[in-house]
Amino acid sequence: MKFGGTSVATPGHIRRVADRLIARHEAGDRVVAVVSAMGKVTDDLVDLAHQLTAHPSVREMDMLLTTGEQVSIALLAMAVQARGVDAISFTGAQVGIMTSSTFSKAQILAIDAACVREALDEGKIVIVAGFQGRTPDGQITTLGRGGSDTTAVALAAGLSADLAEIYTDVAGVYTADPRIVPKARKIDVIGYEEMLEMASSGAGVLSMRSVEAARNHGVIIHCRSSFTDEPGTIVKEQDADMEQAIVSGVTFDTSEVKFTIRAVPDQAGVAAQVFSKLADHDINIDMIIQNISEDGATDISFTAPTGELDVAEQAVREAVEVIGARTWVVDEDVAKISIVGAGMKTQPRVSARMFSALAAAGINIDLISTSPIRLSCVVAQDQMEDAVRALHTEFGLDDSSAVDESN
Repeated sequence: MKFGGTSVATPGHIRRVADRLIARHEAGDRVVAVVSAMGKVTDDLVDLAHQLTAHPSVREMDMLLTTGEQVSIALLAMAVQARGVDAISFTGAQVGIMTSSTFSKAQILAIDAACVREALDEGKIVIVAGFQGRTPDGQITTLGRGGSDTTAVALAAGLSADLAEIYTDVAGVYTADPRIVPKARKIDVIGYEEMLEMASSGAGVLSMRSVEAARNHGVIIHCRSSFTDEPGTIVKEQDADMEQAIVSGVTFDTSEVKFTIRAVPDQAGVAAQVFSKLADHDINIDMIIQNISEDGATDISFTAPTGELDVAEQAVREAVEVIGARTWVVDEDVAKISIVGAGMKTQPRVSARMFSALAAAGINIDLISTSPIRLSCVVAQDQMEDAVRALHTEFGLDDSSAVDESN
């Protein structure tokens, strides 16, 4: 049972989480909780660091940020114990979550979890710090965005758990963000592949890495609200009984920027030089487009994470100098919108419908990328909400019983 920061934001919230854990424990389940830092604690810690230095060491940032989860797990263990139930808390390092040595975005390599099994055998509720682990040589690391989800799924796999329940401040996975599309519907069951595409294209309910880990290890995820008892969304392997809608959801992502390198020499190997420079700086590239060559030169555009803007700019400067391009520009006011659905594989008119719906709404498309079950476009950020609503309606996802108060 994983609880995010909003679920443990205050002592009252922590008591409610403790009650949930105890109820499951008393029902006969062996319970492991994975907990994030309280509320905005991580943001506050980041702010503290930047009050001291504009460029804090990534190692020291990991040392700092992991303290947030340590506060949460200790307080939650105390809350459970105060109700007369035995509980014990562990950091990621203590439960043997071994990671790679990439600070701030480490990958889980292995989990020992012997102490978790021992505590469960003793009848205790086990509470584990999410988002963190340690390298084989003992360095403390964090797992990056969505790291607590990944911790929960990895522990579920390592313990052969029946289920990984991810508790959030929403009731499950929706066909679109209900804050943008009031007529969005909750999805009862969705396959790993569709959920992966939705997570990678902006759906923030589950992290992409956690869904990928669940698929790789066959872990069933139940994404549900920490504030109600209603069922949420089950994420599992696609089977014949599951609906394969043409489009299951519409997502958006405003966490990317668009780079354009102008007048790139149209020669073999130039693109390789550009993206090798970006790879050398560990920049994750998303969408890429190269224009038709004119007079021996072309433009290359791509998107990269906003959080890596400074490093990406340095990499692009180096690439422009090496390849002899004229200049480069960056556009921060963009958004990626995507439609995702397993049924897209057998529907040839999906792209035409998407582009027509956007055109009818007066929305210009900048970049396009596809996968077998996803179609994404980059648009101006101030047109993002209109684009999401237009596509949600076009593909029949609106809940007719919902009241649209957006106007």
